[in-house]
Amino acid sequence: MTEIRTLAADDWRIWRELRLAALAEAPGAFGSRLADWQGPGDREERWRARLDLPGACHFAALLADRPAGMAGGVPVPEPDGEGGTAELISMWVDPVARGRGVGDALVRAVVRWASAAGFGTLRLSVMSGNAHAAALYRRHGFVPTGPAGGRLLPDGRREHVMVRTLRAARRDDTGARDG
Repeated sequence: MTEIRTLAADDWRIWRELRLAALAEAPGAFGSRLADWQGPGDREERWRARLDLPGACHFAALLADRPAGMAGGVPVPEPDGEGGTAELISMWVDPVARGRGVGDALVRAVVRWASAAGFGTLRLSVMSGNAHAAALYRRHGFVPTGPAGGRLLPDGRREHVMVRTLRAARRDDTGARDG
């Protein structure tokens, strides 16, 4: 069974373990590089500060008490639409935990956080070619906003922005309440 834990600054070691593993395993999926968070960038105060972003919430998924995935939610600086916009960031599931509902549990946690915080929209970016992630997000009510845009990688891939409108106590496709 997947346990979702809300992380605080004191949980920086869990976040560090997951973040470094994510950047090593899926370097093309993130705006940061592994090298940015190693060496001089690998400092306790930096990890704590990441978990202490104002208005943000970060989650770790645990399987059998071992870190298996992560996701975060952050407010978008400029209000966009009714209730403002939040962004789902840093989503990653360890390859050994994929296909076990970990990604679903993390997305639900971020949706619940954003709804409870009063955001009207939740958005995310997914790299072109990442069909599994796009399918996960579609299952949770996210829709593409249009053609790919944003960051262009050297291999020609671009990010696709997807959004979900949030409503209080909205039911997802399985009938479960997630708002």
